[in-house]
Amino acid sequence: MNILDTTAVLLTLAAVFGYINHRVFKLPTSIGILLIGLVLSALLLLFGGDGLRDSADEFVTRIDFNETVMNVMLSFLLFAGALHVNLGDLRDQKWVVAILASAGLLISTFLVGTASYFVFKWTGVGVPFLWCLVFGSLISPTDPVAVLGILKKIGVPKSLETKITGESLFNDGVGVVVYLVLVGVAAGNADASVVSVGKLFLVEVGGGVLLGSAVGFVAYWMLKTIDNYQVEVLITLALVTGGYQLATLWHLSGPLAMVVAGLMIGNHGRLMAMSDTTREHLDLFWELIDEILNALLFLLIGLEIFVLAWSGKAFAAGIILIVVVLASRMVAVSLPVVLLKRSRAFSPGIVRILTWGGLRGGISVALALALPKDDSLGVDSRQAILMATYLVVVFSIAVQGLTLKPVVTRLLAKGDQ
Repeated sequence: MNILDTTAVLLTLAAVFGYINHRVFKLPTSIGILLIGLVLSALLLLFGGDGLRDSADEFVTRIDFNETVMNVMLSFLLFAGALHVNLGDLRDQKWVVAILASAGLLISTFLVGTASYFVFKWTGVGVPFLWCLVFGSLISPTDPVAVLGILKKIGVPKSLETKITGESLFNDGVGVVVYLVLVGVAAGNADASVVSVGKLFLVEVGGGVLLGSAVGFVAYWMLKTIDNYQVEVLITLALVTGGYQLATLWHLSGPLAMVVAGLMIGNHGRLMAMSDTTREHLDLFWELIDEILNALLFLLIGLEIFVLAWSGKAFAAGIILIVVVLASRMVAVSLPVVLLKRSRAFSPGIVRILTWGGLRGGISVALALALPKDDSLGVDSRQAILMATYLVVVFSIAVQGLTLKPVVTRLLAKGDQ
């Protein structure tokens, strides 16, 4: 089966599942598609005939989830998300976002990694400590995909929406860098010295920001010198595909480059380089791209149940780690509130809202599937991390995503802290 056949099957399934969800379940589109895909996959595994089950397993196994998400979907999703973030609002929340996306992510990585070491050991899996830290790094970044649409429907304060959006956009890029550092150290392929790690961070993160600024400025200048919405939409498409490939080629943070470029085009570009017609078509184009890729991403997550090697011990560890990840998230998001509470006001119940609204998604699954298959990790340990990641992500999207609206509404109404 070639890439066109695979794409045709995925688009067809996404369309059919999306239709069923819209007519019957009326859940948020992405969440509905994920749950339908998950239930049908589980039913097929349990009750499907050998031929049908083997065909489905072969189809899903052929899909390189990590390649599809990290090198294809992620650049478009992050650019589309950043395109609608107001730079002025983000500037007002810069310290909160910066602390959450950096120190908060590192704290969560350490807490989850340390706790998971004991959880895996207690359940009889026995994952090495460094690889537990890797698990902490891949499960700590939050996903902006599912939560943004829900927040807009709730009508939360703009400052709260900006905190959650900004953190999700930036901690994806930082999280990938932390993951790469820890994987290199755990596999024995990287220098673990402070100087070496600091240099890698500086190059990846700083270089990604600079590259995003550079390609964003070039695209802005091109948009400003013409007035043709077809060509201008094409320029933004080239910005995303070409800019991300450049970042990959130069070993810079592609996610951060796309976030910065998206912020530039969505703010300076939107205000000073586009006509009303171009703005309308650009917004419609990227909204459509965002919706289609979100649907495909959540469908893929639902289908990835076929790549898991089900184990009672790993399943038990994963269930426990759902609570661990939430507890670690609460500690991590408390940091900026404690540090900045004297100098600024926070929305009621901010810690609990940020904790419950920190959804995990496709990036975590993609990074887990990218874990090495050599002896440095071990088959059982790798499968345990995969299982735990999958359970945390599915719980995050299905339970947290579906209950976020009543949770946020209740906390804002009560005025609790």
